[in-house]
Amino acid sequence: MQSDFIIELNEQNFRRTIEQSQQTPVLIHFWSPSIAESTQIINDLQALANKHQGSFILAFLNCESEPTIASQFGVQSLPTIALFSNGQAIDGMAGTQPIESISTMLEKHLPSQDDLVLKSAISAMEQGQHQEALSLLQNLPESLRLRGDIKLAIADCMLETNQFDLAKVQLSSIPLEYQDNYFKGLTAKLELHEQAADSPEIKTLESKLAEEPLNLSCLCDLALQYHQVSRNEEALQLLLSVLKKDLNAHDGEVKKVCMDILSALGQGNTIASKYRRHLYSLLY
Repeated sequence: MQSDFIIELNEQNFRRTIEQSQQTPVLIHFWSPSIAESTQIINDLQALANKHQGSFILAFLNCESEPTIASQFGVQSLPTIALFSNGQAIDGMAGTQPIESISTMLEKHLPSQDDLVLKSAISAMEQGQHQEALSLLQNLPESLRLRGDIKLAIADCMLETNQFDLAKVQLSSIPLEYQDNYFKGLTAKLELHEQAADSPEIKTLESKLAEEPLNLSCLCDLALQYHQVSRNEEALQLLLSVLKKDLNAHDGEVKKVCMDILSALGQGNTIASKYRRHLYSLLY
């Protein structure tokens, strides 16, 4: 019966379990082996808990073997179901109930799947796993991704994964009421990057390419300099503008630089995925 989210209550763990409801709802089934009506639902309750995979804790209290605990809850009849959250009973059902009724009661109080995804994303951010968090956030429904707090979290992840161009676009869409200290901190981080990313070497190469637009050696050097300061979209745009006209430009060097940058960015990078598709459409 026992698992991470299915437990049997006893003197040793029942107080800790109620305290645990501060973080995760706890559904307690009060039952007795001698009352058939209270045992018949046990398998269905376990299946329900396994279906929800930890969004609530299912706790069984055998009122015959643990009468002292049962008396503390003031249960009048068996079976009884009680749902605890933040240390308090918030809902319950006495008497024999179909599992559908228990499930309906439970789901009124549980976080939605989207809420669980959001919670996982925030946890990943707190652990420094910003690429994983970004993937989770970007897979939320559009209605949620338009929320100001989630827009800020996405911008934060983009900055932390060096996707500065996308972060800039994201920050420009933050509603005024969300332009708080968090927003200002992210904007400052972007501005520092932009100042560092406009180096004298880049300015020199940009001037040279403006004067010699057919100088593909200069273009490759500039793309690599852009990549070094995480201006990856500008680098890939520059290279793709040439490859669209000639896949073997500069004896294949333009294509090589493009593929090297895509490889360095890795599979999970949003910009890399976008430009990898563009390149493959030219190659095949």
